[in-house]
Amino acid sequence: MRGSATLARRPYARALALLALLLPLALLLAASQGAYPIPLWEFPQALREGGERAAVLWNIRFPRVVLAALVGGGLAMAAAALQGVFRTPLVEPGLVGMGGAAALGALLGLALWPSLPWLLPLFAALGAFALAGLLSRLAHREGPVLLLVGLAAGLTLGAVLGIVQFMVHDPQGRSLSFWTLGSFAGASWEGVALTASLLLLSGLALLRLAHFLNALALGEEEAFHLGVPVWSLRRRVLAWSGLAVGAAVAAGGNVAFVGLLVPWCLRRWVGSDYRFLLPGSFLGGAALAVLADLLARTLFAPAELPVGLLTTVLGGPLFLYLVLREGRHA
Repeated sequence: MRGSATLARRPYARALALLALLLPLALLLAASQGAYPIPLWEFPQALREGGERAAVLWNIRFPRVVLAALVGGGLAMAAAALQGVFRTPLVEPGLVGMGGAAALGALLGLALWPSLPWLLPLFAALGAFALAGLLSRLAHREGPVLLLVGLAAGLTLGAVLGIVQFMVHDPQGRSLSFWTLGSFAGASWEGVALTASLLLLSGLALLRLAHFLNALALGEEEAFHLGVPVWSLRRRVLAWSGLAVGAAVAAGGNVAFVGLLVPWCLRRWVGSDYRFLLPGSFLGGAALAVLADLLARTLFAPAELPVGLLTTVLGGPLFLYLVLREGRHA
């Protein structure tokens, strides 16, 4: 039995190893490219000598690519957990309103206290927590009902976000519009440290719930008979996912569809064991966000696209495909 379990885990281990290799390669590639290219093989010399190139790497490139990795990984990990609770691959933080709630919380904090930008993660987390609290009150409902409530909340919050942005005067309104579509331009090591701390806390908590999510995949009634506290599990997953989404959105804006693309690809690749799907989603989402940010700032250089536009171009058609496929199965 132990040998068969080891064999069953090998595809997951190989997938995690490949993703763990892909992520640093993506980080190094993204750090070397930009308006001021610095070849990889010149990194050691540039950092040793100091000067302009070292300042570009330490103060701009490195914090930016690390923050992009944290944001993409956090969103993908939270999405994988939410998909387990809702029991559908159609869920991602933006679609159930968590991304919009976090963005609204951060925007309100920025509008009320513009001189205190370090409060953004707190307000974003509060916004995501507020929506998670609303959904947790409906935790006894079926997954599709929760999904519809989340979709309705997302649409409403999108309209509220538009009103807030309309009321803020330019040029701040323009920067807020850019931020809500996703941007890592203002990355700093302080932001990296705060985001990493919050994502580590939420990630460890979600990993502790992985075996419950595996049981829930069998069905709510079956999971209940196996001893899974289904309602409590929903509340806890919603709360910890809300913290991850709030930290990610505060740091990089509302980067859409990362949470839809990565878990879907991993499920088709190695299956749906959440003990591997959650860390795999983090690694895959991190690599995807880093590469998307690299394209966003190099495709039309020196102009820079919001990274959320690129991920939406990739994720929108996939969402349509999943909707049509789910409809056929139903």
